[in-house]
Amino acid sequence: MSTAFAGVHCASLAEELERVYRMLADASGALKGEAGSLSSTGPCHALEHVERAFALSRFERDLLLLCAGASLESRFAAACSVLHQCKEAAWPTLGLALSTLEEPHWSAISRARPLRYWKLIEVGSGPLLQAPLRIDERLLQFLMDVPAVEERLEAVVRPMEMEAATGSAHEQVRAALAHWRTSRGTPVLLISSASSVRRAFFLEMCRAAGCEPYMLRASSIPAAAAERELLARIWTREYALTGKALFVRADESENVRHLESFFEMVDAPVAVEVQPGSAEEHLEGLRLTLRASSATERRKLWVAELGPAAAAQMNGSLDRIVDQFQLDAQAIRHSVSAALRENDGDVAAKLWTICRQHSRRALDHVAQRLEPRTAWQDLVLPPQQTEMLRQVAIHVRRRATVNEAWGFAGRYERGLGLCVLLSGPTGTGKTMAAETIAGELDLDLYRVDLSCVVSKYIGETEKNLRRIFDAAEESSAILLFDEADAIFGKRSEVHDSHDRYANLEISYLLQRIEAYRGIAILTTNMQHALDSAFTRRIRFIVNFPFPDPAARRRIWEGIYPAQAPRGEIDYEKLAQLNVSGGVIRNIAMHAAYLAADDHDAIQMAHLLTAARTEYSKMNRLLTAAEIRGWA
Repeated sequence: MSTAFAGVHCASLAEELERVYRMLADASGALKGEAGSLSSTGPCHALEHVERAFALSRFERDLLLLCAGASLESRFAAACSVLHQCKEAAWPTLGLALSTLEEPHWSAISRARPLRYWKLIEVGSGPLLQAPLRIDERLLQFLMDVPAVEERLEAVVRPMEMEAATGSAHEQVRAALAHWRTSRGTPVLLISSASSVRRAFFLEMCRAAGCEPYMLRASSIPAAAAERELLARIWTREYALTGKALFVRADESENVRHLESFFEMVDAPVAVEVQPGSAEEHLEGLRLTLRASSATERRKLWVAELGPAAAAQMNGSLDRIVDQFQLDAQAIRHSVSAALRENDGDVAAKLWTICRQHSRRALDHVAQRLEPRTAWQDLVLPPQQTEMLRQVAIHVRRRATVNEAWGFAGRYERGLGLCVLLSGPTGTGKTMAAETIAGELDLDLYRVDLSCVVSKYIGETEKNLRRIFDAAEESSAILLFDEADAIFGKRSEVHDSHDRYANLEISYLLQRIEAYRGIAILTTNMQHALDSAFTRRIRFIVNFPFPDPAARRRIWEGIYPAQAPRGEIDYEKLAQLNVSGGVIRNIAMHAAYLAADDHDAIQMAHLLTAARTEYSKMNRLLTAAEIRGWA
């Protein structure tokens, strides 16, 4: 470094950057040769870090420092004007640096050299020697020890909240860290169907590596090659400065090639979440198949967060909460905090409700939530069917005992979920039964919209089903497939490509139903249309019979709310109508509207008119036997 600039370097290191580095107090005087003895405050560690991280030459380091001084000290402008012998030229230039700094070389601002490749300085317009040079804002903030976010990353990269250590998967964490050290050009693939498991493992990696965790959605990676390269370069620079690690969320990104290209250009620790069977699973990198936390591990987390309340206020319901809700450490901590914040009631009940509300978010955007409004007394079924439905509830309530305490989960990997088929004619109460089971178990019930699942495009149906099943396992809700024969139909002989791909959809469903660990209820009025291979995978098949006269009378007697005004209604005669419970409800509601329009209570005449309208809709005629004695 020349005599004229020696003071700049020393002042910038020691005197002017008060916290991490002092501002360039004597910068203008140093430029004029009026000041410049070495400061005794010690080295500029941030500058040394930048010099090592980006392999800067001595001239490149001093040029970067010159640009920093010009941004920090207003007197630099006057000094530059003096040296340029031009009042308007109040900025550093390559010509100024070449003439005053030691060991100068033209390649310092080549696009291939660190200063410009890593965007450490920006070159303004004009001839190269006279073009203004400016230090990058993010780098200046780093040198000043100012907390900052790179502007070009701010819109797409988000910090992740570090959770409490789980202490699990030590061997896999060590393997992942070794891959980060030796193969940073390829990511670590975190393979699991549960997003909470992938996230928790990544945070465990960051904790072990001492890295700050950040998240990027795959859909935010630019499709344009130049923009994608810039994003990769800027993130690599951010890692070199601060040691941050990146977690890429594969949120249904359509083009895996963009991910591959991005990973090839990033020289930093990266992990990507992968759904089993997805296109991301074929990416190059270290594949780690992660297992979900066991009930025993989750129970330890719950007990640690609840403290004394685990024994005093949970009323023996902790095991069921642990088994039902697959929450990670962060979700458990937040749930317990919310439940104990106002200790004015049943902590166990409040905690169950909070867990339901937290878990349901996974399914809210892929299925329709139904609010259960029925109870066992509302179901009109033979005793055998009612008993089977109650057994369904027993299987759900006692899963923790059988699967965990009695060891079934450790011995059998598949078949641990609960699949129920409700079969019978339309309107016999199948959906009502599903609502009743959900209400009995105090669980959310989500109905799958088949119009949003089935697609004519090859592979799209399976992708939609995978998204729904994954969300259902994460949400701990009951999944309802109404009119299930539409997608659970029989496989057929292959005559063309359409048959082949239709059979692939059924085969995928068979595999997924068997591996599914949640609760699924299927309803159909065409049981014969279902593939026979589903029978083994279905734990309960409940056949809903068409109601006989006695059952129809019970339905009629309970069809109206208590506040609905009723006249002289003969339920025995109404039971003569040979219709299902769903049709009875339609007739009853239509009669109520007719009565309201007459400003009268509901009468048999209203019911007769409503029955005729409903029969006409079904292309049926009321027979004399059905209306004998009341029409």
